[in-house]
Amino acid sequence: MKGGTVQINWHGTKPVLALDVQPVSGVLATGGADFDIKIWHIVSDEAQKKPPTASYQNSLSYHSTPVNALRFSPSGEFLASGADGGELILWKLHLSDAGQAWKVHKTLLFHRKDILDLEWSGDGAFLVSGSVDNSCLGVAWDPLSKYIASLSSDRTCRIYVNKPQNKPKGAPKINYVCQHVITKMDQQNANESKSLKYHLFHDETLPSFFRRLAWSPDGSFLLVPAGSYKFSPSSEPINTAYVFSRKDLSRPALQLPGASKPVVAVRFCPLTFKLRGSNSGNGAGLFNLPYRLIFAVATLNSLYIYDTESMAPIVIMAGLHYAAITDMAWSPDAKYLALSSQDGYCTILEFDDQELGSPMPSSVNLRNDGERKNTTPEKQGDSVIEIDTSSSSMDLEDKKEDENKGKAVGPVATSTPASKPAKGRITPIAIDP
Repeated sequence: MKGGTVQINWHGTKPVLALDVQPVSGVLATGGADFDIKIWHIVSDEAQKKPPTASYQNSLSYHSTPVNALRFSPSGEFLASGADGGELILWKLHLSDAGQAWKVHKTLLFHRKDILDLEWSGDGAFLVSGSVDNSCLGVAWDPLSKYIASLSSDRTCRIYVNKPQNKPKGAPKINYVCQHVITKMDQQNANESKSLKYHLFHDETLPSFFRRLAWSPDGSFLLVPAGSYKFSPSSEPINTAYVFSRKDLSRPALQLPGASKPVVAVRFCPLTFKLRGSNSGNGAGLFNLPYRLIFAVATLNSLYIYDTESMAPIVIMAGLHYAAITDMAWSPDAKYLALSSQDGYCTILEFDDQELGSPMPSSVNLRNDGERKNTTPEKQGDSVIEIDTSSSSMDLEDKKEDENKGKAVGPVATSTPASKPAKGRITPIAIDP
C-alpha cells in the first residue's frame, strides 16, 4: 500500500466536505465549501512507485451553498449532490465525441435546511436524502431494497422497512415505515439487581455534522458510526462503530472498539474476496461467510480497515489530516481508497495487486434469497438494547421494565411488532430517466 495526502489545490482553501467515485470510469468527484463540485482523474505512476495523485478534469458549478453530499448512481449515469439550504441536484452524464460532460438534469426541492447525506437504491431508481430539517444526518439503503437506516444527532438509529402499498393499477408503491428506533443499551451486572441504561450514540456535541453509515454489498450487515459503548456500568464510554446483523436489526451484534476519536463515516469495499483461511483454526473470525468483505472506518483523525475474517484491523493510519475527516469512497476495482477532510485536502491510498486478497469471480451471486443462514456475527454478552418505537418524542423515554430481575443475566431484545409499525415514514421519489 502506498499513498497519502495529495497536496494540490482541491477547492482553494475551503474544506472538502464530500467525495465519491464513479462506479464505471473510476473518476473522483469532490464537493467543497466553495460551492463547487470538481471531477478528478486518479493518476498512479506504478513504474516509479510514486504515490497516487489526482488530475483535474472539470468543475460542476450550480450550487450556491457548500456541497455536503455526493453519490453516483449504481450505473454511473447520474450524480446526486446535496448542499446547505436544502439544495439537491441531479447531474446526468452526457457522452460525445469531445468526451464526457455532466449537466444538470433536475433540481429537487424537498428540504428547507442542509442536506448531509444521500443514498441511491440498488437499482438506481430511487434516491433517499438526510437533512437537518428532520434531524436525519446519515442514511443508508439496503442493497436488497427492504430496509433504509438513518442516524441522527438525537442519539437514535432508525430502521425503516418497506411495506408496499397496493395501487389499483400498476406496480405497488414502495412505502418505508419505521420498524425500530434504537437508542439505549441496558448494561447489566450479575452481582447487582440494578442496571445502567446509557445511550448508544453520540449527541449533537460530536464535532462533526456527518454520520455516514453503510450496508455491506450483500446486505448481510449494517455498519453504524458515532457509537459510544461502555464495557461496564462504572467504565468510561469508548468510541466505536456498531455492526447490526440483518437477522436482528433491533440491536447491535458487535462493536468495533479502539478509536480514540468518534467514528464519523464507514464504507464497504465494493468487491468481495476469497477466504484466506488464516483464522479458520482459532475461531477469530467474527462472521461466518463464504467470502471476505472489507470495510473502512474513519474517525475524526484516523482510518481503520477491517475484513470479516479477522478481529483486528488490517490497516491503521493516523495523522492524515489537520482537521476532521468528512467522507471516503472506494474505487470500483478496490485499488484506491479516497478520504476528504475539512483541512481542504484529500488522501488517496493505493493497494497493490492481491494486497487485499483475491477477488471473487464477478459472476458469483452474493445473496439471492435475502436471508443467508449462519451469517450472524458473535453478539455482545450481558447487554440489552432498549427499543422505543414512538417517533413523536425526541427524548425516547423508557417504556419497558426489566423482566429478568433475579434471573441469569443475558441479552434480551425488544422490537416493534410487525403488525403495529411506528408512524414515521419515508417515501422515496422516483428518478425519471
